[in-house]
Amino acid sequence: MPLDPSRTVAELRELQELTGDENGAQRVAWTDTWERARAWLREKVAATGAVEEVDEAGNQWFTLPGGSERELVLGGHIDSVPNGGWLDGCLNVMAAVEVLRRVAEEGTPLTVRVVNWADEEGARFGRSLFGSSAAGGSMADQDELRQRRDADGIALPDALAEHGVDLDRALKARPQLENAVAYLELHIEQGPVLESLDLPLGVVLGTFGVERHQITWRGQAAHAGSTPMDQRRDALAGAARLELELRPIAAEVGDGAVCTSGGVVCKPGIVTSVVETAEQLLDQRHLDATKLARLLSLAREASERFASEENIDVEWNRIWGIEPIPFDDRLIALAEESIQEIAGACHRLPSGPLHDAAEVARAGIPTVMVFVQSLRGLSHTKLEDTKSEHLELSVRALDRLTTKALEAFA
Repeated sequence: MPLDPSRTVAELRELQELTGDENGAQRVAWTDTWERARAWLREKVAATGAVEEVDEAGNQWFTLPGGSERELVLGGHIDSVPNGGWLDGCLNVMAAVEVLRRVAEEGTPLTVRVVNWADEEGARFGRSLFGSSAAGGSMADQDELRQRRDADGIALPDALAEHGVDLDRALKARPQLENAVAYLELHIEQGPVLESLDLPLGVVLGTFGVERHQITWRGQAAHAGSTPMDQRRDALAGAARLELELRPIAAEVGDGAVCTSGGVVCKPGIVTSVVETAEQLLDQRHLDATKLARLLSLAREASERFASEENIDVEWNRIWGIEPIPFDDRLIALAEESIQEIAGACHRLPSGPLHDAAEVARAGIPTVMVFVQSLRGLSHTKLEDTKSEHLELSVRALDRLTTKALEAFA
């Protein structure tokens, strides 16, 4: 069965019709629609002869034995956010299936596996990368997961049980990666960089480290009509000034640094009072750990300066963080070579969003990702799109990379 990238595009459209509606994709993990998609995937893979297995974390594996028990893994996720796009996640899986068809026809020196990771998005319970973190061994404390509820009050363990997964046994999925020698993942970029460069494909250097904090500014409530401007202790002034300072901070650190003030909640929150308390959310990301720390340091210094100048107080509380996860240099070179051979040019870029690939890389397995251009940089919306010719190029690039990886790791 020769490689047919146009079949991938057709199958993605078929999946869109099966599991979407006028608002977009509805394959939220741990739902009936998600299970319908998994059953559909099972049917698509059947002709390859690959053996299906669902592990303790709900990950769906398809294994094609080769000349060695050493395994090359290709992966993705078929779950989506509510009202999501037609490509996010499922392109990864269906491109890998197309490569698997070609490999099944020609034979392989290594065992080749395609994995459909369970609940990459975390859309229902707010816990992203569920299946890959279980297999990679970095899953968070089970006690914390047991407390999670969806919008209807259903507990995470109960929802998992409806789909044959016992939360307490999820970490038993770790042996699935014991024989993996490399992991490859294709994904839409979900950003505007490749389109701005007029390039269809890029190779991903790694995923950003993240520092996420809540910053609380405290001033003094006072009557909006009777308090002179120069005598106010306005908590919102601190948050506003820090928001404006984030751009020069990111520019100073450079190399792709991004900082986002994602929300400010003001109290008492009425137009007739000076703001007494402003709770500000800050997200900072970089591929380099030292520069990520520099981003945080500069923001802290700026906040303290603004607090002093505005005669208010400021307090920082860390919400969450993850270290930068670089991908494998050898695989990056092979991916770049593959893209250049298929598309003529390649751009190297980091990934701001997290992906299952990051969890695999964190587990110590050589990993790389290939990005394909996203039109207008849009994702997690029904407007998400990529040109069909670029999708077909991405399948060819993944196939070429698979061939090179099989040779390199055999």
